[in-house]
Amino acid sequence: MPLCPSRRRQLRQLTAASSLILLVACAEQPTVADTLPLAPAQPAPVVTLPTPNTDASPEIQPLQTFAQWQAGFRQQALQAGITPATFDRAFIGITPDMDVIKADRSQPEFTRPVWEYLEGALSPLRVRNGKKLLDQHAVLLSQLEQRYGVDRSVLVSVWGMESNFGQFQGSKSVIRSLATLAYEGRRPAFAQAQLIAALQILQNGDIQPEAMLGSWAGAMGQTQFIPTTYNTHAVDFDGDGRRDIWKSSADALASTAHYLQSSGWKRGEPWGFEVQVPGSFDYWLADGSLRKSVAEWQQLGVTLPAGARAPAGTEQLSAALLLPAGARGPAFLVLDNFRAILKYNNSSSYALAVSLLAERFDNSGFIRGSWPKDDLPLSRSERIELQQLLSANNYDAGTADGIIGANTRKAIRSAQQAQGWPADGYPTHKLLESLRKR
Repeated sequence: MPLCPSRRRQLRQLTAASSLILLVACAEQPTVADTLPLAPAQPAPVVTLPTPNTDASPEIQPLQTFAQWQAGFRQQALQAGITPATFDRAFIGITPDMDVIKADRSQPEFTRPVWEYLEGALSPLRVRNGKKLLDQHAVLLSQLEQRYGVDRSVLVSVWGMESNFGQFQGSKSVIRSLATLAYEGRRPAFAQAQLIAALQILQNGDIQPEAMLGSWAGAMGQTQFIPTTYNTHAVDFDGDGRRDIWKSSADALASTAHYLQSSGWKRGEPWGFEVQVPGSFDYWLADGSLRKSVAEWQQLGVTLPAGARAPAGTEQLSAALLLPAGARGPAFLVLDNFRAILKYNNSSSYALAVSLLAERFDNSGFIRGSWPKDDLPLSRSERIELQQLLSANNYDAGTADGIIGANTRKAIRSAQQAQGWPADGYPTHKLLESLRKR
């Protein structure tokens, strides 16, 4: 049956929404302020289903009941090719999960400093477990390297970061979580696109509804794929006819390798390496969008720590200068493989953790520079105040939402430069206090 124009528009909107989303949910929250918080993949408690007459909390006031929304969405799903049997089976007993809405709306006041985040991500126990799994899955990992060209240590590192090697995959119903997010209305296009993709997974027979578990945001499996990413990149590597990223480590790791390959991973190239910058350095250059060859960075005075050596053959590779804690903290030149990891999870702290953890499996990956531990990250309310004060002082920081994006970083750099400070774009209490006094 041909689609009516309104249905075609709806489906195009769903497809467009899904194409903008990569992966969500890692085992530990990113801590840099310039990225949106992503859903953690910690095990969720079992939630008691609400009674049928509680469609929403007093704070959530959708324009229709959940039953009305479900009936309308069912028609959209059928138009998208979902069979009635698949839809009805998946929605048996499904009611809104208010804990999902609370998680979606929550914006933590405080974030962990990047050095604390890395300390947890690179724990000795995680390193030991990763080394054991590298040995245990040596044959599989060799096959994946041959097939996808992604280094085994990075695959195991992502596995460890996303679910602690499959131990914490999330225990919420993916269908229920996504239905809740679609009904609540804050991000309906995203949630509906993911929900249709999840129904497609069920219809394909890869998993049953009751076993499709994940995070509150709908990320699934040992390496935390969202449904649209699963549909485009999940792989049946063990050959059992199902793409099982929940119970099959082979399928989960192969799917991750496939994703990183498609994200531009270059086999045999490093992710980057630690460097030092001179005191007179122009910190405006420390921007992720500005890339130069390693040789050009060296001409600008960027050097290696004493006793360190740059990976062979990197002189002409394109790199950006990363300062995860501003000018006072360690510095890194990050290459194309670092960008591939960012496509998996758009957090520089996460990508740095994955990169360093992969090196720790080979007894390297130790940072030589010192962290500015006397300068804790701004809280969310302080970041909002900083944005407001920047704009009030004619440094346009954009919307005061507590997210340190490109506009805010540019405003911070301008304010720092006016003070004669290193213009690294890093939000600090020192800058906040100086603006408060104006």
